[in-house]
Amino acid sequence: MSLLSGWRRGDHAADGFAYPVYERGTGPGIVLVHESPGLTPEVIELGDELVEDGFTVAMPHLFGSSHARPRTWEAVRVVPRLCVTREFTMVATGRTAPLAGWLRSLARDLHGRVGGPGVGALGMCVTGGFALAMMVDPVVVAPVVAQPATPLPLGARRAADVNLDADDLDAVRRRVAAGCPVLGLRYRDDWVTGTRFDTLRRELGDGFLAVELDGHGHATLTDHRHPEAVDAVRTFFRERLRSTP
Repeated sequence: MSLLSGWRRGDHAADGFAYPVYERGTGPGIVLVHESPGLTPEVIELGDELVEDGFTVAMPHLFGSSHARPRTWEAVRVVPRLCVTREFTMVATGRTAPLAGWLRSLARDLHGRVGGPGVGALGMCVTGGFALAMMVDPVVVAPVVAQPATPLPLGARRAADVNLDADDLDAVRRRVAAGCPVLGLRYRDDWVTGTRFDTLRRELGDGFLAVELDGHGHATLTDHRHPEAVDAVRTFFRERLRSTP
């Protein structure tokens, strides 16, 4: 039986993009954006836990496998493919990924249907910075940035970049100053995250809530799942989405 058999499959089209979206649950909405190599069992398990917490979870399927464990070579092939797609910005600095508009539209649609004080957004790895790009829209009130990996940390400039253009970064600063914190998760010795947490601390101040774990792991919520990271995310969503911020 598919791990997605209990999820409703739909499609969302906006800004010239269209992707399938799997949805399940009741209550305030959370957009859970999967990492490389795809919509894996570990991502679906996290979605199921958020449903159990009383949320409506929407999981877009953007690339790679879905509901089955990926083949061993798939993770190696996904990132190079993303480097040449127009939806992502894997190398360029100071740019917001074009897919951000589609994700904001998805968040607005979800909120319009399920209500609540706003929507949560969780991005991981190559989609980690998407939660920042999504919070430019005020409907997103609980952004979570897990092990952000883009642009690829090739050199000091890319390692420090947070995958936003200047206008979007300014909008994020204003949202945080107005009372919308950002939760960030990473392993301290994960080189893929570069120095982005330093950038976020500088730009967002006390509004950036960092959970930094010991070790060389990467996927804080899935493959290298850490209970402290999972608890922090679930608590953050409960606090932000169960009462009006």
